[in-house]
Amino acid sequence: MAEQPQSGTPRVLPGARPSPNIWHSPATYELENRAFDRAGVLIRTLRELADWTGRDVVDIGCGTGFHLPLFAADARSVTGVEPHADLLAIARRRVRRYPHVDLLPGIADDLPLEPASVDVAHARWAYFFGPGSEPGLAELDRVLRPGGTALVIDNDPTRSTFGEWFGRGFPDVDPHAVERFWSAQGWSRERLDLAWTFDTRADLEDVVRIELPTAVAEQVLTSYDGTVVDYAVNLWWRRW
Repeated sequence: MAEQPQSGTPRVLPGARPSPNIWHSPATYELENRAFDRAGVLIRTLRELADWTGRDVVDIGCGTGFHLPLFAADARSVTGVEPHADLLAIARRRVRRYPHVDLLPGIADDLPLEPASVDVAHARWAYFFGPGSEPGLAELDRVLRPGGTALVIDNDPTRSTFGEWFGRGFPDVDPHAVERFWSAQGWSRERLDLAWTFDTRADLEDVVRIELPTAVAEQVLTSYDGTVVDYAVNLWWRRW
């Protein structure tokens, strides 16, 4: 289980977009990561699009580093970039046995990387994607090598049980505007049907309460039974 960050004001880089879940509840977010896509559909798709074996990878918004060991098992080098110092400290402890993993403070709009230094860029719910993401996309132009691939995982509010919950919780997110944005930028999309699979109902309830506004979370928990939730995502990707 990930450790809780130190109490007090979070030590966060200027320009970072606040995260309502992992910044305040990293241990609960760990439960969510462990529950997400246990069948491995997303990971297989990522590998098909951008096999990172022997390549240089950056995980943008790596949080507590949950996905870093996956990349480190095969990559030549892995860099985790994270604006929240307490989460970055947890990530460092998580990957201390991997000498080829580097953890750096940074934000998507200003990556602490050299030009043309990355083969695979991965961002998963680490940036509020769609209109407004242009500075982060410009950074991908700068750091990716020719032939490199960027992979962005985002919620799909148009499908699935969780998608409906997300749409209720965040009605200001216009999925059609997001789709137009990515298409205009020349990105392709894989629409994936995944699931949350929790070990206990208590774990599911804890995660729902950090992912959705309080009123919406209590509504969906009252109306939904069980420990498995179907969950749709959009995997946006582009080659350079």
